[in-house]
Amino acid sequence: MKIHLQALANAAVLAAAALTPAVSNAHVRICTFPGSPSTVLDQTVAREVFNVAGLTVSFGNRGIGDGDDDGISLKELDKVFKKQCDVIAGFPRSPVADGSGSKLLFSSGYLKSGYISLSLRDGGGQAGAPDVVAATYASPAQLIAVQQRDVELDLENSPELTVDAVARGRARRAIVWYPAVVAYQGKHPAQRFDIVSATSPYADWALVFAFDSKNTVLKKRVDAALAKMTADGRLAALTQAWSLPGGVKATQAKTVPPAFLDGPERLADSSQEGRFIKVDMSLPVDAPAFNKAQVAHGKTLYSSACAKCHGPVLEGVTAPALRGPAFAPAANSHLTIGGVFGYMATNMPADRPGKMRDQDYADIMAFLLYSNGYGASPNKLTADAARSSATPLNAGRSH
Repeated sequence: MKIHLQALANAAVLAAAALTPAVSNAHVRICTFPGSPSTVLDQTVAREVFNVAGLTVSFGNRGIGDGDDDGISLKELDKVFKKQCDVIAGFPRSPVADGSGSKLLFSSGYLKSGYISLSLRDGGGQAGAPDVVAATYASPAQLIAVQQRDVELDLENSPELTVDAVARGRARRAIVWYPAVVAYQGKHPAQRFDIVSATSPYADWALVFAFDSKNTVLKKRVDAALAKMTADGRLAALTQAWSLPGGVKATQAKTVPPAFLDGPERLADSSQEGRFIKVDMSLPVDAPAFNKAQVAHGKTLYSSACAKCHGPVLEGVTAPALRGPAFAPAANSHLTIGGVFGYMATNMPADRPGKMRDQDYADIMAFLLYSNGYGASPNKLTADAARSSATPLNAGRSH
């Protein structure tokens, strides 16, 4: 979940004296992310959880990354922990961006909620009008929306504006994180929407508390409080309104995994508009070649332009991981090399989408392939070769 706008972080360095188990009333500074639709929930849950843990809390006046428009890096988070916060509430984690390589500590989750497709309850829109889909810029919503066929994208700057695009008729549908709908309807109680689940690896997210790697004692106390509140039903009562309704969850379970629109492709069901395209695995394809000089250059470019959101070792921080089974599984990938390259060259980096040179994008692609097990060769990878590659992005053999 996108962190500077909605969501797309990490946590705390507590003073050693405050971290000793003997201190039961330590004061904890808590930060949240600016613009997150779940801020009210995050603060409400934090107050109750830390009260159960026997800790007093205060909330920072400034959100994490205020004034930043291209995400939050681990380096910036480290500064936040040292100067502003002991804990970050509302840290988003998903199977494709779990921050597992960031050396941070995470509590168990207190909310599981997903991205949905939203439309006006009365149907809205004129017959034959373009299928305009709103999504929040540089967020998982954009990743989900870009995979859909025959749509026009309306990229908005916040989750609230994304929902508002549907309410005011600028878009027929919106891809948005469900808590954004809850927050919007809190301000506009008369507004009603129809929702269906979004089908994507980027759709499912959980909110947790995040801590600095040294804060094991505090993490254990918070996890114990969360477990107690789960057992007595208090946590469910606090988060019920923010969780996806049961019927939406059931619909989500029946959906088909998506794929990027690229390469040799076939519709799973051509009679249904908006369905995703699957890679035709029956066609022979080879991974494009790249050389070691590109890998080195691509790594440098990645560090300066991509690592802030995707993590210094591609582990996923506030954007999806770019290595491992969620990105390049051992087999049967629903992404292709050309699809990933095309999306990257059009939409990334988040603060300068499509503004890098074609060859720079190709070098970053070479670095990504190498990092996922593909071997280098004497030949250079060009942007055209990367863009046209229909090879499924399965993990390569060890190089």
